[in-house]
Amino acid sequence: MKLKSLILGSVAAAGLSTAGFAADLGVLTSLDVCDSLGLSGLTISSDTNCLQISGGVAYEFRFGDYRAADDIVLTPIGNDYNLPTFGSPDFIGPDSGPLGSNDWQTKVTAWLKFVGTASSDFGPAKAVLTLKQVEAVRYRNEARDTWGDNEPLHIDEAYVSIGDTTTIMAGRKSSIAFFGDSQPLNFLGTFGYSGVDNGVMFDNDDELDVLGGHVIQVTSDVGNGVKVGVGLENLDGLDDSGFQDTDPSRTGSLVGVVSYAGENITAHLTGFGIGVLDGEIDEWGAHAGVTGKFDAFRVTAAAGYYNNDIIDLDKFHGLVSGAATFDMFTLALTGEYQRAESDGLVNDGYGIAGSVGANVTEGVSINLGARYFSADFELPPIDGPFVGITENEALQVAAQLIFAVTETLKLTGEIGGYFGEDTLPLVTADADDNVYYGAARLDWSPSTDFTSGVQAEVYSNEAYRLTVRAQKTFE
Repeated sequence: MKLKSLILGSVAAAGLSTAGFAADLGVLTSLDVCDSLGLSGLTISSDTNCLQISGGVAYEFRFGDYRAADDIVLTPIGNDYNLPTFGSPDFIGPDSGPLGSNDWQTKVTAWLKFVGTASSDFGPAKAVLTLKQVEAVRYRNEARDTWGDNEPLHIDEAYVSIGDTTTIMAGRKSSIAFFGDSQPLNFLGTFGYSGVDNGVMFDNDDELDVLGGHVIQVTSDVGNGVKVGVGLENLDGLDDSGFQDTDPSRTGSLVGVVSYAGENITAHLTGFGIGVLDGEIDEWGAHAGVTGKFDAFRVTAAAGYYNNDIIDLDKFHGLVSGAATFDMFTLALTGEYQRAESDGLVNDGYGIAGSVGANVTEGVSINLGARYFSADFELPPIDGPFVGITENEALQVAAQLIFAVTETLKLTGEIGGYFGEDTLPLVTADADDNVYYGAARLDWSPSTDFTSGVQAEVYSNEAYRLTVRAQKTFE
């Protein structure tokens, strides 16, 4: 309870005994503006505005011999226009350079968010300002390496909004596009999902450089769990960090979203067209997903599509995942399909994954699982009409043990291996080598807003990596 509330309550109680004093209680007993707006946390209030302050700091350090000179991926098409390729193991393997073989990287992310809110006839009126800085340094084979994550202190968000069930927003902010409802339910996930940096076609954690930025957006809760939104985004033509101009023909993106959240089901449909300001949409994409939870059963299905007429590129990625819990056991199965067509060449592949989990005792659980991906690539002709076809496969098998030491301390151990061709984290050119690994991770969360962990990984190809993470948020 706030000290101010205690004081006002005492004054009000005393005032009830005197009719003359009671007439003066109107100002003294009025609610704090933050309370009247339903806002809490770290706040500062004036007579008409409530200022909420939140933020956080995250740190990560990696050291070992793990970053090869060339990353191995599952498609020759590449990552045009910041769109994902087929997935490959995120761990590549050791390498050596002229200065040595050790690799390391250190990264600090800090953000500070201010939200000023006041009441209005149309609902809460807000001004939002977020400052962000990312300091990232990476060394590969003991030589300084470039890394796109580094961002100087900048304004990450600066926008105004007004409304309650219907909200109008304008300024610099993130996109209203939603690419969720797509998480694989097996514990290893899938190669394609991991290759998108956790997503189906589009990244769940970040967003395309043609979304967000300078925006004009409207969202509305139409009732019965249904929400709709429409926005004009990327009106500034900058990338997602705000430092590099994109192609003027890609400036301005029209985004639409419809979502539903019920008792057992969540679903969404997101669509966007790129480059609307020049009056011609040469790129567009869509993403749909649904997640259902029914007693012992869960299911997730998602699909993403992208079309680019400029470079004659079509991409599709679809995923279906289901899980069932029977007493102490949980069974999960996932399937996915990816297809990319460019200049008449078709690259496609499919993946399957499954796992069995069991709660052995209170605080102890195990997971056994595998994931597989197979891709066929058509190669462009070289000095002739011949088109070659290459096939790549990847298989990962793993066993995991999770032990909750205390309510705040968790220990996870994992052993496994990668098997296949051209997709393994290899040192040599021999693509038939198999790579085995072991990993251990300790997570410590002494409070809900402080998390930390340390993880060690060792691979049979002489690669190894140590990772330390810590993060604290406040609001």
